[in-house]
Amino acid sequence: MPFSFADSPSYLFTSESVTEGHPDKLCDQISDAVLDAHLKDDPMSRVACEACTTTGLVVVMGEITSKAQVDIRKLVRETVRAAGYTDPSYGFDHKSCAVVVSIDEQSGDISSGVTHSTEVRDQSIVEEDQVESLGAGDQGMMVGYATTETEELMPLPIVLAHKLCLRMSELRKNGTIPYLRPDGKSQVTVEYSMGKPKRVTTVVMSSQHSPDVDQSVIKRDLVEQVALQVIPAELLDEETSYHVNPSGRFVIGGPVGDAGLTGRKIIVDTYGGFARHGGGAFSGKDPTKVDRSAAYAARWVAKNLVAAGLAERLEVQLAYAIGVAKPMSVSVETFGSNHVDDSVIVDMVDKHFDLRPGAIIRDLNLRQPIYSQTAAYGHFGRTDLNLPWENCDRAAAIKAEALN
Repeated sequence: MPFSFADSPSYLFTSESVTEGHPDKLCDQISDAVLDAHLKDDPMSRVACEACTTTGLVVVMGEITSKAQVDIRKLVRETVRAAGYTDPSYGFDHKSCAVVVSIDEQSGDISSGVTHSTEVRDQSIVEEDQVESLGAGDQGMMVGYATTETEELMPLPIVLAHKLCLRMSELRKNGTIPYLRPDGKSQVTVEYSMGKPKRVTTVVMSSQHSPDVDQSVIKRDLVEQVALQVIPAELLDEETSYHVNPSGRFVIGGPVGDAGLTGRKIIVDTYGGFARHGGGAFSGKDPTKVDRSAAYAARWVAKNLVAAGLAERLEVQLAYAIGVAKPMSVSVETFGSNHVDDSVIVDMVDKHFDLRPGAIIRDLNLRQPIYSQTAAYGHFGRTDLNLPWENCDRAAAIKAEALN
């Protein structure tokens, strides 16, 4: 049997998050804004959009085939403004930054393989049914995970890290802490005992700030108004340590302090390192790209199985070949936390979920402009958003069948 954390008397686990003003996250938001704008006017758009940014510059590149007409430069400036870069004194702002766009159409070879799957081409039939005809947009592995340790069915460290960053952003935007600037990070270390969260041992918060504020003020405000408001009191004690702007100063931030790139925060986007990762990023990709849609489907499967009570912790791995509809493999790992035999869980996956790309797009209704809202603060466990892959719509039927 694989190693289970539940076998260990005590261990520490750490996850991080970043704010929407982080340069990598800014690029994710730009890529998904471009995607949503195309899907809004043409749901069948094929989009693979990347962005990068540095001092005074945003570059948007990729392959897009769509009937939609989108002013990408205007969209970039709107996204930069929404992330908080509105003041030229920050060294980067939505009005003065240069925007370079280099977009081509999707490769004809890729388009053909995706539009007509191997299964359809081998039968010399061109199916109108997208479920039958749509092949995977690329090869790769995708992972989904769920756990009972939080109400979101997500690992506690990443849930808390996201909430800290969201709180910092909220207090910046509403003026409660006016000296905060858009770029920021958080990190939370949780002590587990026999697989269950016991206490938070360490909290790290870093936020870009105006140059005229003292570090002692920043630490006081972020501990009192962020950490103590977000982390449940029963998880904190006198030994919990807080590190606020541990570098000592964080005035230079955003694209001025660090170059940004789409898809460079894939662990922040998913499970904070608690689950394995197939390696594919999400932002800027339309749902024919299984890097995105199949990762969402894997979370949907894992969450429904855990919500049905089949296991306390469960990881699903899917694998695809480009142009082929049926997954190459579907595997489930319960880390010894299963309440029914693993073979029963695999049977439930086969019976209740169609994991071909066309079926995933149909069942989760993924051809809609819903992706920009996921580009910061995580794609999973978002109780503030109505995301289709977070629905436990099949849990009741699975529970009735598997546990009776």
